[in-house]
Amino acid sequence: MSKRIELSFTEVSDKTLEVMKRTGLLLVSVDSKGEPNAMTIGWGLIGVIWMKPVFIVAVRPSRYTYSLLEQTGDFTVNVPVKGLEKAVEYCGTVSGRNVDKFKECKLTLLSSKYVKSPLIEECAIGYECKIIYKFDLEAEKLPGSVLSVCYPSGDYHRLYFGEILRVVAVKDFEKKLPI
Repeated sequence: MSKRIELSFTEVSDKTLEVMKRTGLLLVSVDSKGEPNAMTIGWGLIGVIWMKPVFIVAVRPSRYTYSLLEQTGDFTVNVPVKGLEKAVEYCGTVSGRNVDKFKECKLTLLSSKYVKSPLIEECAIGYECKIIYKFDLEAEKLPGSVLSVCYPSGDYHRLYFGEILRVVAVKDFEKKLPI
């Protein structure tokens, strides 16, 4: 992939949300030894809270990524290009506990500037995020329709508020996105 340029999150957030809705994004985290894992996310929010730009992601406690986020306190969110749909699907259906998803999907690690978790070279946009707050969803506060559709087994998400420390994108990123 080509050289990356730094941008404001506001310059890429609309496109990021469109790709998340259509194909999903790749959240990358690392364990305490620096071993990475990628997980597909289809739920998230980008905005400003406490006067900071944030990317809010939802991760279930049953997911391998959950333990990694708890260990290292940061993550990256990567926006895939056209042609990565199978990798996004794979990362959303196979656990990283027993499989090296980067090797299986032929994804290349790209060092981040401000967080331990790497970016994905093959992706068009990358967000480096440091967790500044987290909380668990509470069943008694969710509407019944959400509980029955999204949580039939009771595996409620933890929401992670990641302060966006840096956003990078490849030149002409809009042309490379699967939208």
